[in-house]
Amino acid sequence: DEGVTAILKNEGLSAGEQPVYANELRQALVHICGVSDLVAELDALRSSYDKSNTEHEEHLMALWNLLQPDTPLSSRITKQWDSVGFQGDDPATDFRGMGLLGLLNLHYFASEHNDQARRVLSCSHHPSLGYSFAIVGINMTGLAMELLRSGPLREHFYATLAEDQRPAVKDFHELYCYIFCSFNQFWQDAKPDNVMAFSRVRDEFRQALLEKLSNPNTAALPLSSANY
Repeated sequence: DEGVTAILKNEGLSAGEQPVYANELRQALVHICGVSDLVAELDALRSSYDKSNTEHEEHLMALWNLLQPDTPLSSRITKQWDSVGFQGDDPATDFRGMGLLGLLNLHYFASEHNDQARRVLSCSHHPSLGYSFAIVGINMTGLAMELLRSGPLREHFYATLAEDQRPAVKDFHELYCYIFCSFNQFWQDAKPDNVMAFSRVRDEFRQALLEKLSNPNTAALPLSSANY
């Protein structure tokens, strides 16, 4: 309210004179500050993955069980991780770019939208259109953070948040699920010759997403399992 009063005063107005404008301004400030706070919270979650942290390890093992429920891991360090798209025998080394947030996004996707996550995993095993599920998933975390921090993804929140509502980490997780599933479909439709085309296809997908977010009619991304 102090911020609203200060802005109105700077414009030579008062809340009493312009109650509708004052309320709209207050809602906008709540949303803007809420998204900024979310970015700070997400940045804090980008702390390094720590193998000595029991909670981190539990999330990682849960990710395996959610994606491969019928296949037990032979050990913590194993080539089996390749089947869910990690590069080496120890997935911890693949979280360096996005830290814990990359794992939390993957875990949320696999736990809250398990059918969709396993469908995307299956697509990633395609003999000619395959890719590394976990590595691409971590890359999508990076893309989502880039677009949220720089501004475009904020338009989604501004278009969907209710009055006085602030976005939560769960809302970012849902955005992530939508982006990952959308990229998977974009990749299948693009039919790249091989995985070496990833950077080009990712750039094309990024541009398509930017165009959607810049359009007031499509900025509110359809976040529901039916659209994943």
